[in-house]
Amino acid sequence: MKKVLVLCTGNSCRSQIAEGYLRHFAGDKAEIYSAGVETHGVNPRAIATMAEDGIDISTHTSNNINEYKGIDFDYVITVCDNAKERCPFFPSSAIKLHENFPDPAKATGSEDQIMSEFRSVRQIIKDYTKGFVEQYL
Repeated sequence: MKKVLVLCTGNSCRSQIAEGYLRHFAGDKAEIYSAGVETHGVNPRAIATMAEDGIDISTHTSNNINEYKGIDFDYVITVCDNAKERCPFFPSSAIKLHENFPDPAKATGSEDQIMSEFRSVRQIIKDYTKGFVEQYL
């Protein structure tokens, strides 16, 4: 079974959304993990926006990359430039992929405007993860 790690800065939004969709699309084809170079907790708006699409990430935890040092990943996907720059070397033979998704946690404005940004980023990540599973798994 393939092992996939999604890596972001704080493991609160983009990597959590990607983990949720990868688990959904991959089913039993892969074990999916997510982590951050820091941990910021799972963003409540990420949980809410995923619930709108029928994916429950409410039990996800925010994990630090160091927790997974002993796992030999097949794929490591960095989902923000900061994570790629801060963790350019991951000690495994994993295939490394990178996509710099916008950070919905930086959205400003009314609650409706912020949630609109979360939904927009969710769709971008959904499309990417579906394509990843089709291509690699």
